[in-house]
Amino acid sequence: MQNRDILVSGGGIAGATLAYWLGRYGFRPTVVERAPAPRTGGHGIDIRGTARQVIERMGLVAQVQNARIRNRGMAWINEKGKPVARMNLDVFGPSGGPVAEWALLRTDLARILYDAIRDDVEYVFDDAITQVRQDEDGVTVTFASGEQRRFDLLVGADGVHSAVRGLTFGPDDHCVRDLNSFISLYSVDWDTDLGGSQLMYTLPGRAGRPGRTAALRPLAEPGRAMAGFFFRDPGLEFDRRDTIAQKHVVARHFGDAGWEVPGLLAKMWDASDFYFDRVEQVHLDTWSTRRTVLVGDAAYCASPMSGIGTSLALVGAYILAGELSRADGDHRTAHAAYESAMRGFTDRAQEFARTSGDNGLLPDSPRQMWLRNQSVRALPYLPRRIAGRGLEPVAHTVVLDDYASPAHR
Repeated sequence: MQNRDILVSGGGIAGATLAYWLGRYGFRPTVVERAPAPRTGGHGIDIRGTARQVIERMGLVAQVQNARIRNRGMAWINEKGKPVARMNLDVFGPSGGPVAEWALLRTDLARILYDAIRDDVEYVFDDAITQVRQDEDGVTVTFASGEQRRFDLLVGADGVHSAVRGLTFGPDDHCVRDLNSFISLYSVDWDTDLGGSQLMYTLPGRAGRPGRTAALRPLAEPGRAMAGFFFRDPGLEFDRRDTIAQKHVVARHFGDAGWEVPGLLAKMWDASDFYFDRVEQVHLDTWSTRRTVLVGDAAYCASPMSGIGTSLALVGAYILAGELSRADGDHRTAHAAYESAMRGFTDRAQEFARTSGDNGLLPDSPRQMWLRNQSVRALPYLPRRIAGRGLEPVAHTVVLDDYASPAHR
């Protein structure tokens, strides 16, 4: 097999899944991760459709089930916390709607994946790639630590603002598309019983002010919940390194809100896992250049509000590793096959996020919010094939091949 030494930049969902399958197929993956250790905290994610089969084939179902957030549904509430519309899990089935049965914290899934490979894969923590030089025979990378190493192939699995993509494909401005909204998430101590439901409190747009939503989602750990804030702010610029300034942005947008929002904002200032970002998508004509290839959000982020980003990462990593194995390490053949297999899935996921991702969260008027509530109330009376027609067919776009390692062919 050729091209056995592969450097994976990013130890998140896509990077760890890729390293797992590369190791299974006889490659020698190395993972470099900017964080000094496996991350803690983090926001909730969902595993849907074909991505569940990836977890099953990795033998990790029990670990994922044990870490699950026991969501029973979603309730849209008014300022007094009274439900005005409900969305139960059984309306959609396990993978079809906004409420997924396999829901857990992103860092819990990353930890499960890391534990599955930590004894077999070289991890380099607290470091990052700063330079890349590709030639006909391999890739030479320079790390922030000053070390230089040589690999056969390089994979960028380092997120929306991928350093590898920037070094090999060019600046973000040609491939990152702004969807004109923002998201903020952090965990809080919360003793009030949420009834197993994610609570959504929406303030509709009025007098030129865009709609907003604050949310609370139960976590697996008793007494803990995930707070979420979703809003629009055209023209807002922010420093990605200035967390305090980001918290002030959230406080400014929700300072007049009712329900439990004042208490959630008070807890925000001490949140160590605070997350804030612009809602964006990544669009590229190709995901590979010479000996470098991208996977997960670095290649085809659908947006944090799409509900399908983790599934894209799991399926994409599985297919990329499988195609490299099938091609006996021939990266040109493998990269082309990977893109052919994944392009339809990513296109459908991104289209769904653009057209449906924030319609219910950011209504432009009280009438639009009323229509949303009426639609949600009608769901229990519709056939499941109609009620779940949104994410379910998207999540099942890809039919997974059974890739055999070279030793078993």
